[in-house]
Amino acid sequence: MWLTTVTCKKPFMFKLAKDTVKGTEDNAKHAEDTAEKAVDGVTGNFYTTKPPEDDESHQMISSLFLGPHAENYEYFKSNIITILEYTRDARLKYFPEDGRFISEKVQASTKFGKTTDKIGNAVKKAAELLSRHSVPWWSPRYAAHMCMDMSMPSLLGYFMTMLYNPNNVSIEASPLTMVAEIEAGQQLCEMFGYNLVPENKDAPIGWGHITCGGTVANLESICTFVIETCNGTKKLFKDLSKWELLNLKVPTVLEIPDRLSIEYGISSAFLQNTMKKYGIQSVGLGSLERQYDIEKPIQYMLASTRHYSWPKGGAIAGIGSDNVVGIAPDIEARLDLKDLDKRLQESLDAQQSVYAVVAIIGSTEEGAVDSLRGVLDLRKKYQAQGLSFVVHADAAWGGYFATMIPKDFKPGDPKNAEPPAQTGKGDGFVPDASLRVETQEDIYALRYADSITVDPHKAGYIPYPAGALCYRDGRMRYLITWTSPYISRAGTTESIGIYGVEGSKPGASAMSTWLANRCIGMSTGGYGALLGEVCFTISRLSAHWAAMSTKESSYICVPLNLLPAERKAMEDPNTTPESYAKAVDEEKQKIRERILGRSNQQIIDDDAQRAPADKSMVLLRALGSDLNINAFALNWRYSDGTLNDDVEEANYLNRRVVEALSVDSPEDDPTQIPFYLTSTEFEHELYGNCAQHFKKRLGLVQDEHSLMVLRNVLMTPFPTEGNFIDKMVHIFQEVIEKEVAVCRKRNETKENHHSFILQDGGDKVYLVNRSMFYLASRRRQLIASAKLDDKALTTFRDAKKDTPNETFFLSTQNKEDISATMLSDGTFEAVITTKSGKTIAKGVNVSSFTALKDRPLNSKYRDHSYPSGHMPFYLYGSDEKSCHIDHMLLLAPNIQLSASNISLSINTGSLPPDALRAGCVLFADGVEEAAMQPFLPTSELVSGQGPTSAKNFFFQPGKKFKVTVFRDKYGVGQGGPGLGDLDYGDRLGSGEMVLGDEVWIDSETVNRDPFKRPSQVAKWREEFDKIGKELD
Repeated sequence: MWLTTVTCKKPFMFKLAKDTVKGTEDNAKHAEDTAEKAVDGVTGNFYTTKPPEDDESHQMISSLFLGPHAENYEYFKSNIITILEYTRDARLKYFPEDGRFISEKVQASTKFGKTTDKIGNAVKKAAELLSRHSVPWWSPRYAAHMCMDMSMPSLLGYFMTMLYNPNNVSIEASPLTMVAEIEAGQQLCEMFGYNLVPENKDAPIGWGHITCGGTVANLESICTFVIETCNGTKKLFKDLSKWELLNLKVPTVLEIPDRLSIEYGISSAFLQNTMKKYGIQSVGLGSLERQYDIEKPIQYMLASTRHYSWPKGGAIAGIGSDNVVGIAPDIEARLDLKDLDKRLQESLDAQQSVYAVVAIIGSTEEGAVDSLRGVLDLRKKYQAQGLSFVVHADAAWGGYFATMIPKDFKPGDPKNAEPPAQTGKGDGFVPDASLRVETQEDIYALRYADSITVDPHKAGYIPYPAGALCYRDGRMRYLITWTSPYISRAGTTESIGIYGVEGSKPGASAMSTWLANRCIGMSTGGYGALLGEVCFTISRLSAHWAAMSTKESSYICVPLNLLPAERKAMEDPNTTPESYAKAVDEEKQKIRERILGRSNQQIIDDDAQRAPADKSMVLLRALGSDLNINAFALNWRYSDGTLNDDVEEANYLNRRVVEALSVDSPEDDPTQIPFYLTSTEFEHELYGNCAQHFKKRLGLVQDEHSLMVLRNVLMTPFPTEGNFIDKMVHIFQEVIEKEVAVCRKRNETKENHHSFILQDGGDKVYLVNRSMFYLASRRRQLIASAKLDDKALTTFRDAKKDTPNETFFLSTQNKEDISATMLSDGTFEAVITTKSGKTIAKGVNVSSFTALKDRPLNSKYRDHSYPSGHMPFYLYGSDEKSCHIDHMLLLAPNIQLSASNISLSINTGSLPPDALRAGCVLFADGVEEAAMQPFLPTSELVSGQGPTSAKNFFFQPGKKFKVTVFRDKYGVGQGGPGLGDLDYGDRLGSGEMVLGDEVWIDSETVNRDPFKRPSQVAKWREEFDKIGKELD
């Protein structure tokens, strides 16, 4: 980023406001004031621009964008005017003798004027709303999603083409942009190393085209894949077995039409007409599988961390999402080759074919690059045994990083490990960074993939929608050819619209992609230079995530990707926990001293005195992910320094932090959010050992709960100078500290007012805690027995007699600590109230407070699924004629369902009094809890209206249930999971239960988060109504 004095920018910003808004003096004055006060909100430092000395690469990059402060506005506006002038001239020059169709008289009419005024006002309002509500991803402060300032060439290409609205479905509807799409496809093929020279017979001719996005490109790639095999056996085609047919090589399949034409004179038209009745497009996948007795569904394999488009594409293509098989990721979220090898061996042994294996070149959540080389090697291994598959590379995110690979790149060359030479210097200098050696070699291997998905609208800095699909062998496109009578005529130039799954699509995307590729350049000096600077920027941010927290911090920040010292320690069989921690701490300190707080120039100057392997640039390249996405997570410490071990509570911190640094409501002002991040979730089912290992590094219990992970994508080369990143991290740290305080307040057990459902138990009473999952002082399912003073007991029973269906509560009169005082001393003072809040008795003396059940409700003690086939309750009381139930809270969210004085009839077996007094477990058989969870809010359940009204709700006075009762084999304070897992050996009896008059239903208190930010109702439609009002 370059820096200069703010006073140089003041006249420019003043003019910018006038030119852009064309509004009032207030708008221009506001822009002028903003320029005067353009300082960082944290430290007061000025952030403007200053050209770096001799850094021509950065100077070129700076010319590509409108700029964080619209620094290149005048250049952009000039080009827009040029486009509009050519658009005007095109219309004027087309048969000028036709004359005007809209006369000056019409334009001067009142109705014309009113309409244009309305449109102008609506445009102004829409532009104002967009400027107010749009997330500022053009700013270096934005580090969340794959969004950034789009390049000016791409914007101009899209804008100029949009005015003509060409449809790239046929050459007739898009004579120029169809060529642009063909050219753009060739640009991308060349970027990946595909052969485009017909004279080169060593490789097939590549072909590519533009789609509306990566999802469609991935779907199309699924539709085109066939199966090859390579066992070296030559047979007549008619003698091939079903297994051999399903495993033909891609080239073998693609050569069949050519061979039939050359060797037998069969025309492609005849072959196409003949195959229509047999093709999968006509008869469907299911029909073909039935016809050829394919009993085991053919599979598609890729990392389980894959983009959602893959199972979605499998469903649309007819493969079925279940047959898109997820391969386990390794601990850094890359495809685990060992698991892939195992799955392929299983497929070979079971004679179950595989459509394709996908290597993800830059996962959208973690920036991980799968080992494409490893996948290709595995294909060779299994081809020799008769199993083959297509190799597809999903390079939607990582494709454009191929421009960072030099044309003379050679895998295995030692110089690949050297940091690039730095040619610039000065305060605004932004160094270039190269990719890791392993990443370089996997990207280089793209040239051997059968097909590649790439999204120019991601790392190509091109507007949506712009995806693309490239084939190593262009003949693959014929396998998904669709024609329609109106699309093309015989003898015309090839229309791209007949290939792929799309019909109509904007030519503007193709022109935008082609123009940006052409202007910026598909080499190390073009996109490669831009992405090289971005790689350096993300590495600097990675250094902060790796080392910003210390042992004294109230939190820890842990990146998903291991530090070099961690990798080395894990590979050393002699590593001990002590030596591991020591090595990691030393490397973090090295990062703090050498990188954090140091300018770019200082880092380069310091490196000049160091040995090659000890350079900070080498360390920087080893930090973070493979491709410019940082996944990291936070955990917090209690006030005494103890690290939280509860996954849910770590997730809570991460969620609150990202909520503070993102927009999700019209009430949120994007201009007031000083730094942007986003988040993702590592689901146990998808991330497996990767998530578990990450939890371990965070100091968390390795349970099956999903882990919330913060995520930042950086696409801008601008924020590394002037300590800009340091300031953003400082903002981030302030947010963390604020939210850690909330986590501590929510989790550190303190005295509180406690409320219990009060139930009569003969010579004593039962107290059922009104539990709360999200507040430590009430995060327990507690059922206790106690004694009340005689006066209070009499008052309670009299009130109960007068209102038998009323629910009464006993609440502590003072703030109490359940564990430290109430259960320890067994005595406290309380108040008795009704559910409406009416006080029945004050100063109640409670004694002999003893727990029957005191089960912790922390996330690590909860089950991972709701009960199926029944609903479990705790059953307790003095005898069968005086007993109560309370629903077991096994998973969150949940509902508190309590009933006093139920009628219980045991028909089979018996209910020992000691078991009942200690508390049993009762299953309401046939009540499908899993099907009902999560429950609606209490207010809706008991509203008296609709299908979920009180009269229809299953838990109501007088309702009957078939039940089975079990002895509770777990201790009073035993935590889960598995508290409801009881077998026949624990069974006491079965019979019928009828609920009494007193029933308590509460699905709100138990799930309430007292620290949750006030909910802001999203009213986006109201915002759009403001535009409509301008037209009324």
